[in-house]
Amino acid sequence: MPLLSQQEIERRLADSDWSRAGDAIVREWKLSSFAGALAFVNRVADLAERANHHPDMLVHGWNHVRLTLSTHSQGGLTDADFKLAGEIDRLQ
Repeated sequence: MPLLSQQEIERRLADSDWSRAGDAIVREWKLSSFAGALAFVNRVADLAERANHHPDMLVHGWNHVRLTLSTHSQGGLTDADFKLAGEIDRLQ
């Protein structure tokens, strides 16, 4: 899967809750509880397994989740990252 151009990355991030962090995109959620944060992580894990594309996930505080997406094998951002980001966005 080819890396996306800078212009394509910027276009896909426009009007998005995801932001650029180096060779990755990140987004953070504040859930209502610790259990809610863990349930959200599990729903993301199900999507990631089906896509065979796995984000870095961080549960911090007691109800915050940060997801980081990048195609490590390609060294940057590909269509797979934005496709999974869109699927994750639809979980909310």
